[in-house]
Formats: sequence, structure tokens, C-alpha cells
Amino acid sequence: MEAFLHQVFAGIATGGIYASVALALVMIYQSTHHINFAQGEMAMFSTFIAWWLIQVGMPYWVAFFLTIGISFVGGLVIQRTILKPVEKAPVLTNVIVFIGLLVIFNSVAGWVFDHTIKPFPTPFPKGSFIESKYFSAHEIGTIVVMLCVLAVLFSFLRFTPVGLAMRAAAQNPESARLVGIRVSWMLGIGWGLAAAIGAVAGMMIAPIVFLEPNMFSGILLYGFAAALLGGIDNPWGAVIGGFIVGVLENILGAYVIGTELKLSVALVLIVVTLTLKPNGLFGKAVVTRV
Repeated sequence: MEAFLHQVFAGIATGGIYASVALALVMIYQSTHHINFAQGEMAMFSTFIAWWLIQVGMPYWVAFFLTIGISFVGGLVIQRTILKPVEKAPVLTNVIVFIGLLVIFNSVAGWVFDHTIKPFPTPFPKGSFIESKYFSAHEIGTIVVMLCVLAVLFSFLRFTPVGLAMRAAAQNPESARLVGIRVSWMLGIGWGLAAAIGAVAGMMIAPIVFLEPNMFSGILLYGFAAALLGGIDNPWGAVIGGFIVGVLENILGAYVIGTELKLSVALVLIVVTLTLKPNGLFGKAVVTRV
């Protein structure tokens, strides 16, 4: 029973990572109705920036928050310079741009930082006072950090004028333009926030999986499964989906299919969700009158 509980709690910790990736995917999907296939590579590149800042002697938490700021600006710049010109282009054009960004970030990371696996430090060392019987210090720290990110994001979207404008621009761009909201800039801010959230996820997962250019190849798949399971148009549903995916992955990997086939859990969830409940557990069914 103790081993089972440890798997559940470890799944909750990794589920927090998947929830943040799913949230970043949902934020971009809500504003553009496209899936950002480069989300994982953007998070990986941000994590490399944090690693470099720490290597040159910067304290962890200073590097952490500086990386978040750099990632936000980077996401904003990408939207304004690369994606804005193709806002009204066909879906396939946007997909090609996203895949192009994925390849570029992966290649540049390997070129600049090389492809060797690098250890990434954790601010929650072993033996810390926050460690418990079922959670390691890093797992508890990861959950706390992710909950703080979610609380800040919720407060921003719910109680600030810019957050309310972003929600209006995502839900009804035409009406938002009529009341003076600069929809294109709201999309840029959304991209910046998604990049910042991805950076946090990368810095929290890197001490577990180690840092290298392909570190997010599987994690993005779990994040996508979480977003679909919770509802691709529902941010909080995607967060719940992330925790569900994390727990399922750990339990099935430990007791049913083995660690070698854990990635198949995400693939099965994606197929089952799209087949049985395409809108996810908490998504809204959209009905169009013709």
C-alpha cells in the first residue's frame, strides 16, 4: 500500500508539470484555435537559458525569474514577428510555421549548448525540511510552484484589465475590436504567458529528466493528452487533466504495462478521448447554426 501511495503522489507531482504544459497549449489554442507544436521546444530552450545563467554564477531564484521574463518577451516577439503575418492564413500554413519553430529551437539549442545531457539543479535539495514520507523535496516544491503559477495566472485573467481584455479577445475577437481592444496584442501577450509557463515547467522537470534538446519530446505528448482529456478550450479542465494523466502514467507504468511502455498511456488517452468525448471532460460542445 505504501508503494502504491508513493506512485500516486509522485504522479501528482509530475501531473503538475503536465498541467502547466497543457495550460500553455490551451492558452494558445483559445486565442488562435491552433495547437502550438513548438511549445515543448520553446520550454526546453528557456530551460537552457536558465541553466546558462546559473552556470555563470547567478543565484537559482534570480535565474528562475529572469528566465520567466526572457521567455515572456520571447513568446511575445515570436507572435508579433513570425505569427502575426499568418494570422489569417490557412490552417496548414500555421501548422507548417509551428513545425518550423520546433525544428529551429531544437537545432539552435543543440548548436549553442550541444547535445550532451546536462544535470540541472533543484532549489529543493534532498533532506530538505519540506520532504515527507511520500513526497521528495523536489516533488513537493514542484507542486507548490505550479500551484503558485496557476493562482497568479487565475488572478491575472480574472481581476486585471489586461486579463479581462485577453479573455474577451479569445472568446469574441470581432466584438472585442468594436470596444477598442487591440486583439492582435492580446494574442501576443497570450503567447508570452504561454512561453513563461512553459519555462517554469521546463525548470521544474529538468532536474528529473536531465537537460538536453529532446527533453520535451515525450512531455509535450503528455501535456497534449492532458489538454484533450480536460478540454482543449477549458484552462482549468486542462489542469485537472494534467494531474489525472500524471497519476495514470505512474500507476499503469508501475503495475500494468511497465516503464518501457509508459508513453503509450498518453497515446491511448488521446485516441480514446478523441473517439469517445472529443470535447474532453470539461470542454464545451460548440453548436453552429447553418
